[in-house]
Amino acid sequence: MSTVEQHVMPIEKPVSREVKVWDPLVRVFHWTLVIGFFTAYFTEGEEDTLFLHTWAGYTVAGLVLVRLLWGFIGTRHARFSDFVFRPAVVKEYLVGVLKLKPQRYLGHNPAGGLMIVLLLISLVFTAFFGMSLYAVDENAGPLASWFGGLGETWEDIFEELHEFFANFTLFLVIVHVAGVIVESLLHRENLVRAMFTGRKQRHE
Repeated sequence: MSTVEQHVMPIEKPVSREVKVWDPLVRVFHWTLVIGFFTAYFTEGEEDTLFLHTWAGYTVAGLVLVRLLWGFIGTRHARFSDFVFRPAVVKEYLVGVLKLKPQRYLGHNPAGGLMIVLLLISLVFTAFFGMSLYAVDENAGPLASWFGGLGETWEDIFEELHEFFANFTLFLVIVHVAGVIVESLLHRENLVRAMFTGRKQRHE
């Protein structure tokens, strides 16, 4: 009788290790922008907080300009080329979320990348119309030479546009936070912590 030896290969579990994903500039930008935006949002429309509101707005505008530049010359996962996807890819990812089986991305996922682009655009318009309103109303700020003294009609127009984009930005922020919570639950990782530490798990 011959003995047949069976070699059972051990089942290897996926190996996880932490890797650096978000560079310091991205992390500082993210949390400073949060503080700057909400400071500006909750001080809007009050005469005694106009100075704080104005400089919070300038801070947001400066941060957005830096982030736009960093999106082209920054580190790998900070670049637009890493997280701006075609609409079909975004749709495919969202379908995966609805099925509770989304693909995991080490950097921003397609939906998150789209959200970043929308937030940056909305913040640009919010800041621009805010400075336009400041120019008309106070004849001050970087746009005073363009819009200073235009009158109440333009003041009302700029005020409505500024408020619209500020509220639209707030809506995007709420959707963004909801998306972070959903992805954290689906992938069982703390994305908020990752934005503080800059590190995420890479599954080998």
